[in-house]
Amino acid sequence: MTKVLIKPGICKLNTTVTAESEDQMEVTVKVSSGCESIRKMMEELGDTFDAYEVCLVKPGQGPFYEYAGEHFPVHVACPAINGIIKCIEAECRLALPEDASITFLEK
Repeated sequence: MTKVLIKPGICKLNTTVTAESEDQMEVTVKVSSGCESIRKMMEELGDTFDAYEVCLVKPGQGPFYEYAGEHFPVHVACPAINGIIKCIEAECRLALPEDASITFLEK
């Protein structure tokens, strides 16, 4: 099991993701989020995915980004979808688990 916490910034709508896979191909994802758009996306897309169809696609493609492109408000910089994908990627051994961050150097 792989679990991540996504702290998106100023909105403070944190998202927690848990991914589980037995074969590193099919993955079950549980998402808890303060963001209504993320919650609705997961309700509509379900919780079971093909890791290759999620992780091994070009940027902006795959089920999460395609859904967001049609249904999310305009906010391309939100890191929540990327964090969900990073969790799946690590669980399915398509990448090593390592923290990622965006740090503002001058405020």
